[in-house]
Amino acid sequence: MIRASQVRVVDPQGNHGTYPIEKAIEMAESQHLDLVEISPNADPPVCKIIDFGKFRYEQQKKQKEQRKKSQSVELKEIRFRPHTDTHDFNFKTKHARNFLESGNKVRAYVQFRGRDIIYKDHGMDVLRRFIEALSDLAKIDQAPRMEGRRMTTILAPMKKK
Repeated sequence: MIRASQVRVVDPQGNHGTYPIEKAIEMAESQHLDLVEISPNADPPVCKIIDFGKFRYEQQKKQKEQRKKSQSVELKEIRFRPHTDTHDFNFKTKHARNFLESGNKVRAYVQFRGRDIIYKDHGMDVLRRFIEALSDLAKIDQAPRMEGRRMTTILAPMKKK
């Protein structure tokens, strides 16, 4: 399926050279291996004489390893009220600290119900204290702002050095 007329061939011993496609295929067949196009955008395209099954297996292994190393970040939520007591505040802050240490983002919000909406300044104070309590291991991803009857902020874990 290689369309180029000239290809750069790398054999299993590491020798390389530029050959016409017919000669390259002939070289691969003489060694009972496959001619695999490695870099199609190069000029001339780079092909390798290898066992194609083994090549695909190695690629799949690399992809699986990359997926294993990648970490998905979840968004955890912590809910406060405008008059959240000190003990409850500390308890929820401790949970948020655990979430941030494990690499997750934290959305903290103050829920205003009924006549609580007149205490927006209390809600802002709660979020400010929350941000200050976690400032050693988190940065502000989204500053506190009102969304309907909620005042929300999002904190993200700082990159480890």
